[in-house]
Amino acid sequence: MPAIQSAGVEPALPEVHTGRKTSGLLDTCYARMAAIEIRGDFVKTVFSAILCLGLSGVALATSPAVAQTAKQAPPPLEAYGELPDIEDVSLSPNGRIALLGKVNGKRVVLMLDENRKPMNYALVGDIKVRSIGWAGEDIVIVQRTDTQELGDRFIADQAEFSNSMLVPVDSSKPVSTVFADNRNILNANYGSYGQRLIDGRWYGYYAGLPMKRAPSGNSYYDGDPIALYRVDLAKNKADRIASGATNRGSRDWEIQADGSIRAYLDYFRQDHRWVLRNGSDKQLATDYTSEDGWASLAGFTRDGTGVVVAITNDDDDPEWFSVPLEGGAKTKLFEDVDGTVDTVYTDRYSRRMIGYALEDAPDEPIFFDEGRQDAVRKVLQGFEAQNGKIVGWTPDRTKMLVTTNGNFDSGTWLLVDTTAGSTFQIGSERPAISPGMVGPISTFTYTAGDGLEIDAILTLPPGREAKDLPLVMLPHGGPQAHDEEGFDWWAQAFASRGYAVLQPNFRGSTDKDQAFVDKGNGEWGKKMQTDLSDGIAALAEKGIVDPSRACIVGASYGGYAAMAGITLQKDVYRCAVAVAGVSDLKRMVSREYNEGRSQSLRDFREETMGPRSEMDSISPAKLADQASAPILLIHGKDDTVVPYEQSTIMADKLKDAGKPYELVTLEGEDHWLSLSSTRLKMLAEAVRFVEKYNPAD
Repeated sequence: MPAIQSAGVEPALPEVHTGRKTSGLLDTCYARMAAIEIRGDFVKTVFSAILCLGLSGVALATSPAVAQTAKQAPPPLEAYGELPDIEDVSLSPNGRIALLGKVNGKRVVLMLDENRKPMNYALVGDIKVRSIGWAGEDIVIVQRTDTQELGDRFIADQAEFSNSMLVPVDSSKPVSTVFADNRNILNANYGSYGQRLIDGRWYGYYAGLPMKRAPSGNSYYDGDPIALYRVDLAKNKADRIASGATNRGSRDWEIQADGSIRAYLDYFRQDHRWVLRNGSDKQLATDYTSEDGWASLAGFTRDGTGVVVAITNDDDDPEWFSVPLEGGAKTKLFEDVDGTVDTVYTDRYSRRMIGYALEDAPDEPIFFDEGRQDAVRKVLQGFEAQNGKIVGWTPDRTKMLVTTNGNFDSGTWLLVDTTAGSTFQIGSERPAISPGMVGPISTFTYTAGDGLEIDAILTLPPGREAKDLPLVMLPHGGPQAHDEEGFDWWAQAFASRGYAVLQPNFRGSTDKDQAFVDKGNGEWGKKMQTDLSDGIAALAEKGIVDPSRACIVGASYGGYAAMAGITLQKDVYRCAVAVAGVSDLKRMVSREYNEGRSQSLRDFREETMGPRSEMDSISPAKLADQASAPILLIHGKDDTVVPYEQSTIMADKLKDAGKPYELVTLEGEDHWLSLSSTRLKMLAEAVRFVEKYNPAD
């Protein structure tokens, strides 16, 4: 077979850094794929010669130190800004691999058999893929979303719709999309309820919106609630099996291994009430949540006699209850667990609970089966030095997907066989970034002006002395989120250009307890903002950065903080880059309310942002004439979270004030920078702007 070329050059082989020599066991496997016709939203193509890279039977240990050199040219920005070469991986029950990533520069879903030999692929291009998963051994389900304009009849201008594409392993069978060919159902799914094997056939269960057909043949919506459909995945044929909730409620279903509905829960937002019934329509339980709460189903109990209900109230910490399926009082679960259970794991077919994860350790599954848990423990210990996380497993938990990233590692996917005691490297997320090109990552702790301890992630430029460096302040979004040690493509891109990058977990972040989160309430533009600049002072005191050479860059809430950094604060930053940031808080809150969001959301906004009467005083758009440095505004045109107008409003105000600014529009992009081309454009523009006003050399 011919040698495989990647982007016109020899393919970059992934590296595994171990504590000892690996005998060079790098397996390169080639396969010429049969031509397949991609239908629906795909492009018809013939794409052959698939390259599979892997290491088999490698014992992993701490990565050795890799010499960094300042003379080495940094990787191109594409290595950071484009979607990674491996975005997602899923395991079939028998251990087959489905991989979303790049092969020969083309973005594909690639299917490998149990021996890691290619079976089939589908070209997916630049669509917004949210996840991939298996239905049995023969079909891969690709979950995608699209932003669509809604028109005058709707209270919102845009919405994000989800679709499930069915990609068969058999290359002679076409790719199809659930509901796409049924004019009686809107071409979008409103929830997936798993797959079941019944009488030798695989069925998928999806919520969909019923449509009516006019005499002209066109479909229209007549107000029917969302219903549940059973889809024969081989034929892509949908049958309605249950109606949805009435009276403006939402319905959640639990489906047994035999495909029957065993329980369903209705939630009524108007009075915050939930009602649970079994498959025979017997009411099992009912109760109320807080105004900002929610109720949903989370599977069946371990013995299958009860259903698990998740209740979320104001503090956003879920509570878990079991309710007997034949009737009886609900019982609180996990009361003997030390910590807050954030996730419940269930068997993918029976839906019975098999384990859980704690809020403080979301990537460390805890299984009820002691043997499987011992295997998990050993895997996590083996990859502790590589910041390893278990992100998937086969139903018997004998094969596990592990990701690593951090110092000397730009992202690696591995398959661990706990029975065989072997590890196979599936591939690298960013093979163009070698270990020595990864900027050193550490946690930097400092004290805010009022004495509050702040933890921040510090990324330093590779090969440079940590002394008097220029700085990029990179606050996270949310703001109720946090950064942690690991490879961050945005931070690493700036570090590769010679900048120290600081990502503070300012007050209101979720890296500590709820009290720390609550300290952020009412502190937008205030102490949350000075927590950032206090980090600059702390780094300067250590001699690591030059405080006169700092820019602030951020997205979402981080975009707001970037704008606030040059309007509410004076002469702290040389420039600012705001991606999808909120500039006018009052307008943002009013728009959410007008689009039908609840009063409780408005109350939450006022609790976190501050009183509505004070929002103008912390809105960068209202303070544009006070801008003390140039600002770059970047925003996706299809953003349904923070409207595009938030950036155009700021641009207009800066223009009126005669302040230096630039506005970059990302056509077709959403809030999450889902498209490779526009994500790269964002990064290139951000780096260009920072280098212009705050050069590293």
